Formats: sequence, structure tokens, C-alpha cells
Amino acid sequence: MVEIIGVRFKKAGKMYYFDPDGLKMLRGSYVIVETARGIECGTVIKENTLVPDESIVQPLKKVQRQATEEDLLIEEKNKIREKEAFDICLEKIAQHGLDMKLIDVEITFDQIKLIFYFTSDGRVDFRELVKELASIFRMRIELRQIGVRDEAKMRNGIGICGRPLCCATFLGDFQPVSIKMAKEQSLSLNPTKISGICGRLMCCLKYEEDIYEELNKNLPNVGDIITTVDGTGEILSTNVLMQTVKAAVRKKENDPPTINFYSLDEITVCKQKKVKKVKTVEEQYEQ
Repeated sequence: MVEIIGVRFKKAGKMYYFDPDGLKMLRGSYVIVETARGIECGTVIKENTLVPDESIVQPLKKVQRQATEEDLLIEEKNKIREKEAFDICLEKIAQHGLDMKLIDVEITFDQIKLIFYFTSDGRVDFRELVKELASIFRMRIELRQIGVRDEAKMRNGIGICGRPLCCATFLGDFQPVSIKMAKEQSLSLNPTKISGICGRLMCCLKYEEDIYEELNKNLPNVGDIITTVDGTGEILSTNVLMQTVKAAVRKKENDPPTINFYSLDEITVCKQKKVKKVKTVEEQYEQ
């Protein structure tokens, strides 16, 4: 077993494991650690915990120290510098006439590196921009192109549910989402209704996918022929959560059909509908 703590560097960022090196860290406290980007100040979101050796990637980097008031003051000053750097970079992008949209700026705690995040429809030659920014800020400059989902996560916004975006408030990682999930939940396949403000399928389609997958296993398909106490008929629709079916049944072959609702224990499937394989537009919405 290995003792670890979980540290996050953004409000809804990914959690990283570090070796506490004998320090007892409380949730919500701040620590100074070394990362691939340099020295950073992060927030502890997982207190000292023992985990199996195979569940982590060795070697773990050690916590350098618990953040002091002086460290937190430096972090506040860095936030101010990030805003200044954002405005300067916007001005320089306009001067160079570059087809790119600046999204966010980060400065490492040790003030060695400035990272600029941007979006663009294609490749951008920003070599001259980097040289100019390096001469202004006197530190390493990195320009990183990101996708639309990362842009939404950094900028935040209000979803169609009326709440702040999940990705910007509590989701650490993006999970794969597919059009199949919308189909299993009987949602409209209209892209405007199942897409987030980033233009991709909404992350929340993943939340209830497991239970819908399990419930759908018990349900017959629309078009299946069933027998009931009222006669034989065809399934017109299904209700996943209620675990019921709507069917048109006849007592005798020439009788007019009647529409009734049945629970699963009231029906017997006697003939399944053959489903033809057709090309769909799923690939357009896959993430």
C-alpha cells in the first residue's frame, strides 16, 4: 500500500496523486508541488489515503511543502498577471492578424512559464507571436490549441437546463458520449436538443446510461408480436422507466385492434421484429 493525497489545480480540473512525504494534509488546504509544467500551487481534494501499489503510476512526486500565507499571496499576484497577459496577448494577436481566439492564460507558481490557450479552425503560424511575448514577459511561452469542449470547460456558461456547465463545475475528465446513449434513453435525436453549448453531445447523457442499459435489456422491441390476456398484438412503444409497453391487440384475427398498456409480466413475446441494418448519422455526433 502507498500513501497518497489528491491535488487539483483548477476548480473542475483533473485530480493528480502526490506523495505527502509524511505531511498530514486536510481537504481544502493548499500545497506546493512539482509538476511537468513546473512548480505549482494546488488544492487538496483527497486527504491522506492508502491505495494499492498497482492503482497508481510510480514514481509519485513528493509534496514540497504546505502553502504558506506568502505562497497564497504570490498565487493572487499571479492571477493578476494572468489577466494582464491575456489583454497583451489579445492586442498582439490583432497586430499580427492571426486567425485564433484566445481562451485563457495560466502562469506557473514559480513564474517560469506562461501558457496561452486558444482555439482555431486550422493551423496557426504563431512563431513571431511567441518571440514577441517572450521578449515582453521574460519567461517561457507556450501556446496550446484546445478543442471546443475544453473551451466550454474553461469559460463556463449556462446549459439548456438553466444551470452552470457540468464540465466547468465538477467534472474532472470528459467521458466519451455517443448518440447511442440518447437512443437508449428515448431522447429526441435533434442535435439542438441533445447538444451542449460546445456543439457536442451533452455530458449528462452519460450519467444515467448504466441504468438505462440495464432496464432496456428487459424490454422487447417496438414491432415485436406479443400475446396477452386480451389477445395477440404488436408493440407500438415502450416505457423504459415504467417497464411497460403500449400495444395494439386483437382477441381474434378479424377483430378491430384495441390499444392497451401492459407490464412485462403480463406479456409473452412470440415473434421478434427483424431489424434492418441501415446507415445512420451517429458518426456526426460521436465524441
